[in-house]
Amino acid sequence: MQEPIVCIIDDDEAIRESLRLLLFAEGLQSIVFESADVYLREEPPPVCDCMLLDIRMPGTDGLELFSILKKRHLPFPVIFITGHGDIPLAVSAIKRGAFDFLTKPFQEGELLSKVKSAISHYQLDRKRLDELRALQARVDSCTPREQDVMRLLAKGLPNKGIAELLGISPRTVEIHRAHVMEKMGAASLPALVRMITSLES
Repeated sequence: MQEPIVCIIDDDEAIRESLRLLLFAEGLQSIVFESADVYLREEPPPVCDCMLLDIRMPGTDGLELFSILKKRHLPFPVIFITGHGDIPLAVSAIKRGAFDFLTKPFQEGELLSKVKSAISHYQLDRKRLDELRALQARVDSCTPREQDVMRLLAKGLPNKGIAELLGISPRTVEIHRAHVMEKMGAASLPALVRMITSLES
């Protein structure tokens, strides 16, 4: 697995450098930008496992960048860096999906703890997303009729009930069912139900 990367965006050069050195000492890679506008000029936008984002910056501020990231479906966790007067803004951002916030001056241990927690959550979310994508690919490999049978199996219907609903013979349902189990890699009906439930949740 690739080493996690932390993106630092702050218009204060001293803060950028101190954050970079602190993360480096902890074995964490970082990429640094002096403003949200500089970050947004990168094409494609740099990806990271956590973003340390100043709320107040010239040009596009941290909250505006956060909104842009959400619109672009870039889901990495954002930890806002705030002054004391910006705490209500940071709380509002958390309600909109930000991971956390830090008030200046922050404790090194607190910052590292929040960064590591954000990275851990993100990597777990990404692993689950990869698993769901792989599962969806298996569903997509089934024919439309096999998908019909699969959905009804997941609802607990017996072969005979599925046959009546779809207007096909029970023997045909059995054949479709065998194909579904094979393509989905499901060892049992409960396993198939769990797969379908996870995709629908």
